[in-house]
Amino acid sequence: MSSQIVRKAVIPAAGFGTRLFPATKVVKKELFPIIDRDGRTKPVILAIVEEARRGGIEEIGIVVQPSDRAIFEAFFKTPPKQALLDKLSDANQEYCQYLQELGERITILTQDEQEGYGHAVFCAKDWVNQEPFLLLLGDHVYTSDTEIPCTRQVLEIYEKTGQSVIGLTEMSADIIHKAGCVTGVWQEMNSILTVTQVCEKPDLDYARSHLRVEGMAEDRFLGIFGMYVLKPKIFDSLADSINQNQRYKGEFQLTTCLDTLRQEEGLMGYWVKGQYFDTGMPEFYRQTLINYGQEYRSS
Repeated sequence: MSSQIVRKAVIPAAGFGTRLFPATKVVKKELFPIIDRDGRTKPVILAIVEEARRGGIEEIGIVVQPSDRAIFEAFFKTPPKQALLDKLSDANQEYCQYLQELGERITILTQDEQEGYGHAVFCAKDWVNQEPFLLLLGDHVYTSDTEIPCTRQVLEIYEKTGQSVIGLTEMSADIIHKAGCVTGVWQEMNSILTVTQVCEKPDLDYARSHLRVEGMAEDRFLGIFGMYVLKPKIFDSLADSINQNQRYKGEFQLTTCLDTLRQEEGLMGYWVKGQYFDTGMPEFYRQTLINYGQEYRSS
């Protein structure tokens, strides 16, 4: 197998969803409903899995809390009860079969202790098994501005460059403190970037001084899109971070390890031709419900 082929995707879904409390006391945030562009009401996690499959990913590992394993397995691997199945339309009965087939590609992984996003990614190490992998946030859904899915766009940059890739998007000054941010040197203007720094949730003064990118308008920055293709070397950086107890706000983060990966192997950025929709905070989830399925509603 070529080292450039990416077969697996990892989706961390083991957080507590504290910003969506009290709804997350009874429903995992990854199971919150959205109306997808095909008109179906889906849990967020299904839309993310389908995005991975549209990009050509063969296997998906979802990292969850041990107590939530049964919930995710029930959705992806257990058919509905006959009483419900009998009430579904022929189209929805066919969709049930599709979900069962999709479930065969999914492995449920566990994070025994909730030690942060980087730690959740590390919990997929053995399953990834020294392969490059696609990493997707568990609370972001995506739409492409072209016929090429967002995941496929990022995967193609990895295949082209042979280096780990961070999907990027333009961010304004008022939200950059909530996101990871990068700077670097364009290889293809407004498209492919050699990353020279990765920074976790910078304040605006720091971003203005250190994270400007050529050609970007004033107070516009390149933020992380929520989509990565990573070589397995990232697990070495994560292991070092965990072993040395290097935490950010009490948790093991991915961003600092990405910067280590950049220094050791190089790291590319790609300005994705598409949009991400954040479902992890109330104000963003509300906007996602309005905008994400707009293409379906206007057709």
